[in-house]
Amino acid sequence: MAEETPESGLARRRKRLSDDETARRMLAAAVARVEEAGLTVSLEHISFEEVIRDAGVARSAAYRRWPYKDLFFGDLLRELARGASPAITDTNPGAVETVARTLLASLHWARTPGLRRALAGEVLRESALGEFEAFHRSSAWRTYLALQATFRGLPDGVLRAEVQQSFAESERSLVAGVAAAYARMATLIGLRPCAGVTFETAARTAIATLRGLILMAPGDPDLTVRRFRANPFGAPEPAEWSEPALAIASVVLALVEADPDVPWTDEHERSVATLLRSGRWAARG
Repeated sequence: MAEETPESGLARRRKRLSDDETARRMLAAAVARVEEAGLTVSLEHISFEEVIRDAGVARSAAYRRWPYKDLFFGDLLRELARGASPAITDTNPGAVETVARTLLASLHWARTPGLRRALAGEVLRESALGEFEAFHRSSAWRTYLALQATFRGLPDGVLRAEVQQSFAESERSLVAGVAAAYARMATLIGLRPCAGVTFETAARTAIATLRGLILMAPGDPDLTVRRFRANPFGAPEPAEWSEPALAIASVVLALVEADPDVPWTDEHERSVATLLRSGRWAARG
């Protein structure tokens, strides 16, 4: 394809791209389109010709790399699956501050072992709805869920195996991140997993609950606005709950208990408060 330069009026030929550069540009352009519009259960709304235009590559180069469009869409699925690792802290960057603020407001509850689950419940009451809404608005998260639906329709073969492997790695990363966040919070306020379970178990059940709520939301638009006063975890006073917060808190708090080996002294409480204010408690590693 030739282009005319304004200086000379002469046409110059576009530099021919390598197959690898053509592939990189095409896949990047297609991923951008998916991220903008979201992914449906199929890829039919992604136009191969429009991707070629967005990528700025020659049609001949694109068709040389992918003689059939199905081959391109297979590579696009691989590319999307490799990048599919939605992270809670990236989706809702204010979550750490919300947790710290909520804990500091009621940290004295942790002096009573029987109120530590209620304190964790207060954190989830304040933060879980925000998590749900952030994920619900996230095009990356919708794409991730749609990719899983798309995967179920893939025939057995190399493509299905590669996409499944990418999903497995993404799931492990997501569960590990949520479990680490739960472990940090529980350690701060003197909680531990119940016998026979782990924080990874709590993370998986919470993530499954979150996904279920997201799938329910289109048919139940009032899911995020309904409120009721309740005291499901034995807090000193009832409080206003949303349904997403109650659902997530219920599955998580069923799996934790007060740690009898944590002596909650005044000195310990001051050290926890200092750590919360510093933000260092949320550091990974």
